[in-house]
Order: sequence, then structure tokens, then C-alpha cells
Amino acid sequence: MPLEASLLDILACPACHAPLRESEPDADPELICTSDTCGLAYPVRDDIPVLLVDEARRPA
Repeated sequence: MPLEASLLDILACPACHAPLRESEPDADPELICTSDTCGLAYPVRDDIPVLLVDEARRPA
């Protein structure tokens, strides 16, 4: 699920507005908040990031 770098540069966590990073290549496709206090993981379905707080999960 490699997103274009320009897209990843403008996306932010809807909950705290911190930058997002892609999950590891061998994991389920997600965009993960880089904030230490938030850390929500947003799913990517059919190569489309679902940036809804209700759809996010807290990583273990």
C-alpha cells in the first residue's frame, strides 16, 4: 500500500492533527498516528485511507 509521498505529507490524524506514517509492509495496511499520546491506527481499504476516528483502532 505505498502511498505517494506528497499525499502522506499532507495527511494528518483527524483526532490530534499529528503526522501519519504507513504501517510495516508485512502488516495490515494502516496509517498510524505518530503522536505519543494518540497513536490511533486508521485502516486502508482498497488503497483508500479511512480517516474516521470511529473506524480507527488503538494499537496494542
